[in-house]
Amino acid sequence: MKKILVVRNDKIGDFMLAWPSFAMLKASLPDCQVTALVPKYTVALAKLCPWIDHVLVDVTKKASKQAQKELIEQIRHEQFDASINLFSTTYNAKLVWKGKIPYRLAPATKLAQIFYNRRIKQKRSQSAKPEFEYNLDLIRAFLSDIGKPIVETSAPYLSFSPQQLGQQKSKLAQQLELDVNKPWVYVHAGSGGSANNLSLEQYTQLVSSLAGEFEVVLTAGPGEEQKAAELQQLMASRGRNAALYDNNDGLVDFSCSIACADMFIAGSTGPLHIAAAIDVPTVGFFPSKRSATPLRWQPINAEGNHIAFCPPQAEDKASQEDMARIDLEKVLEELQPWANEKLV
Repeated sequence: MKKILVVRNDKIGDFMLAWPSFAMLKASLPDCQVTALVPKYTVALAKLCPWIDHVLVDVTKKASKQAQKELIEQIRHEQFDASINLFSTTYNAKLVWKGKIPYRLAPATKLAQIFYNRRIKQKRSQSAKPEFEYNLDLIRAFLSDIGKPIVETSAPYLSFSPQQLGQQKSKLAQQLELDVNKPWVYVHAGSGGSANNLSLEQYTQLVSSLAGEFEVVLTAGPGEEQKAAELQQLMASRGRNAALYDNNDGLVDFSCSIACADMFIAGSTGPLHIAAAIDVPTVGFFPSKRSATPLRWQPINAEGNHIAFCPPQAEDKASQEDMARIDLEKVLEELQPWANEKLV
């Protein structure tokens, strides 16, 4: 098994949760060539991943029939020995089937599974374990199938050189007028279009009530600049100064900026999962519905470097997703001692 195609062509957070899988695959098979099939918006991150040798850009199912045909031809041309679909849809399944890949592994889900010849029952809808563990189970199954020992890996999964970090920290300190002698706490209030998140008022209360000498940096993705600016004003009204970081030079530059943080606070968004890959201590806010719990979308921090909060259990979905039900006073009771340890 020399050439392996790994498919994880959904959102940024989902892709970051696949990094332990890429690491395990490459650590267990150092001589194999790993190609990742990803959408255009995660290409820069895929190229940054040390365990990915080549990147194939997914045209997505919204593309023309001709564009999809060209992608399938490209997959055929590569003559992969195996494909591992960490994320399975009918579109993804047909890509590897029509691409004539001899070994095709994926979770056993819905109709799509007929296009694979190796299926693993996972029942991800039960959310019994973290997403990254479901991914790793597929890699373990593949390695077992080909009779190779499994090499476990650990955080951090993404790192920058001390020189890169020093330069980035100096740049940010100057640009945002930050004190390099104080810890930096990043707050990402955006939701990336899907994740539930705290309201701006909740973030203001949380950060303003957090004791300690630290700088606050408000991050924003594309289209989230206004939200971050509003949060900056709300925090100022509570006497907490915060720097607005809403302009970067792309995902790699943004990731390097995240690596300069001492703590990252956010909902279950792409930036939270980038921070976790770097093993910046993360504070995550999640809904309590089964498909989106803190357990299912647990970031890939080292043990002890992540803390999560969600609304109390409820029978109805609306209550499970209602982030206003999170008791911030209780959050602070748990968060403050944890933050004191991290922000030294």
